[in-house]
Amino acid sequence: MEKSEREREEKELKILLVEDLKEHALIIKNALESGKLKTRLWVCEDGEEALDFLYHRGNYASEEEYPKPDVIALDLRLPKIDGVDVLRQIKSEDKLKDIPVIVLTASDRAEDILKTYEEGVSSYLMKSAFIVQKTGKMEKLLETLLSLR
Repeated sequence: MEKSEREREEKELKILLVEDLKEHALIIKNALESGKLKTRLWVCEDGEEALDFLYHRGNYASEEEYPKPDVIALDLRLPKIDGVDVLRQIKSEDKLKDIPVIVLTASDRAEDILKTYEEGVSSYLMKSAFIVQKTGKMEKLLETLLSLR
């Protein structure tokens, strides 16, 4: 194995998960912990909290404790600020727009898929592939995260 490949495997991937359903967040967290990736995960339960995290406001003021994530996993249907609006804000901000965003949602509506890609999402994954079916299998999410490294 080449040194750069080994370094990539050992590098900690900082993930911000924006998910309002605690049980979904727990499934994703457990899957990431059992995977091959070395991850550090933060969970925000609504769009407003996610933007506070990204802009280091309020409870997230410490940039050391809450660093810029390497990737954001974003639900679309969120309280306070909708996921599409969070995505739009991220992609319009110079210091944030380089962060890959993966949408994790139950919505298979063509309008949602098109809108998120227009706004700059990196990938769009259906939760039903691993949460609704309760398989616990997260290969698609893990593959996507690995491809973003």
